[in-house]
Amino acid sequence: MNTPGRIALIRHGQTDWNLEERLQGSTDVPLNDTGRHEARAVARRLHAEASRWDVLVSSPLSRAVETAQIIGGVLGLELSETCPGLVERGFGPWEGSTLAGLEAQARDAILAEGEPAEEVARRGTAALRRIRDAHPGRNVLVVAHGSLIRLTVSVLNGETHPRVRNCEVVPVRTEALDDARLRDDVPEPTAP
Repeated sequence: MNTPGRIALIRHGQTDWNLEERLQGSTDVPLNDTGRHEARAVARRLHAEASRWDVLVSSPLSRAVETAQIIGGVLGLELSETCPGLVERGFGPWEGSTLAGLEAQARDAILAEGEPAEEVARRGTAALRRIRDAHPGRNVLVVAHGSLIRLTVSVLNGETHPRVRNCEVVPVRTEALDDARLRDDVPEPTAP
């Protein structure tokens, strides 16, 4: 009997820009020491679970890659691949800007100028579908980014997913990846 695999998304650990409430987007910002600690902590929790993980995939941005490598070190997994479709939502010239202290309306205006949420969700869904199809029946950990995870999981679950904390683990309903309304695949971007 062929058992279906599972996918769990994990947001990368903290960066200095997270701490400063700067908009990271697709800018390649490294983990800080707190982020490394968070990655080790989530790895220990995953190791203590009865679940077995077979494959480790990551966004190509260094904060996600390092988080994945730390988790893989604890779980005995090599990073299988980096997937460009998992990069964070782009915010163009606003990347690096601080959102700290801004009123909600000003914050929303800046976020609205980024990569369209629907496009991020389609890109994330297409990436997860490709990962699932490349590793049938396997249990896959995918390290990515907060907005990409939140927007993708919101579409898959049909309801708004809350903000994703650093190193939070978010299970994916893999059966939702085949929903006909999500089949509007977008080409996967090239690595930054």
